Amino acid sequence: MLGVDVQLDAAARRIAQGDLDATEIVLYTHPLSRGRLARWVLEETGLPYADVILDYGTTMKAPEYLAINPMGKVPALTHGSAVVTENVAICAYLADLVPERQLAPPPGSPARADYYRWLAFLAGPVEALLTAKEAGALAPARSAGYGNEADLLRTLEHALEGREHLVGERFSAAD
Repeated sequence: MLGVDVQLDAAARRIAQGDLDATEIVLYTHPLSRGRLARWVLEETGLPYADVILDYGTTMKAPEYLAINPMGKVPALTHGSAVVTENVAICAYLADLVPERQLAPPPGSPARADYYRWLAFLAGPVEALLTAKEAGALAPARSAGYGNEADLLRTLEHALEGREHLVGERFSAAD
């Protein structure tokens, strides 16, 4: 696997040769990370992008990557001079780049409020619960952002009752 510095140098060469637009989207990820969600939404946008695959503990902690994401974790996305970290932020950013794909409801619409709610719910309580369960260390419901598993699952089930998507009648970045 190429180190992140080599991959970044290769991207710089492609820009210089005219093979890569300096404003191209670059996704920094690992195949076994939450970056799969960001890649899914990126694919839904239809936008061209390059990816840089990083390794846990090595290239994710390399100075070149820490300059992009000081947390040294993936995913991260660059788009020209813009840097976006955190899966939910990446998904929302990408959806907003292509309004014609309708990956997010129009700004100011009532559905946009639901969209924000579900993006945050999935990135917060759902992800926290799944991580806690995997670690075998559930917190007491009164102090956990996810409450308890039964309430969380009931909330999701109720939201999807009689429908295929969390927001509106079509797929969105919240799905």
